Amino acid sequence: MTQQLAKEKIILGIDPGTTIMGYGILRTLNKEPEMVAMGIIDLRLFTNHYLKLKHIHERVLSIIESYLPDEMAIEAPFYGKNVQSMLKLGRAQGVAMAAALSRDIPITEYAPLKIKMAITGNGQASKEQVANMLQRILRFKEEIPTFMDATDALAAAYCHFLQIRRPIIEKSYRNWKDFVIKNPDKITNTH
Repeated sequence: MTQQLAKEKIILGIDPGTTIMGYGILRTLNKEPEMVAMGIIDLRLFTNHYLKLKHIHERVLSIIESYLPDEMAIEAPFYGKNVQSMLKLGRAQGVAMAAALSRDIPITEYAPLKIKMAITGNGQASKEQVANMLQRILRFKEEIPTFMDATDALAAAYCHFLQIRRPIIEKSYRNWKDFVIKNPDKITNTH
């Protein structure tokens, strides 16, 4: 009898930012998630936006080299009213993505609403609610960090874990009759 090897996957979650960027590392072994690390990339000391981008690139590469993730999950920028802020945030996200792509790490982007829904069931959940739910789900003992960008990044990684564990069903159904018509092989006649 051959024993199956345990299937391990490391997911890097990123919550992009231009002041604080969060990261979270999730390890899954046989479809069981475990928080490995979470933290922030503090960009507050840099006054020059281009130096911030350089630091993001260096730190994300360093995180990648330390944890060797198989995939990256990144939160999509939230569309605000300030165009300049959005442009800077998009650049920060792009630099983090470029770091992953330079190491051939596939990237999946998730909207903040989808991440919150995956973790709490409420797309309008607060950062605190997301952090508290993650702490319960992943049973980590560490205190919730002051900067919840770290737990937001871990939430992106956990959302990705849920997505790859239960991929979206490509078929859509209007009602039960529609389901029966599209899936005759799944219906058994009990008469």
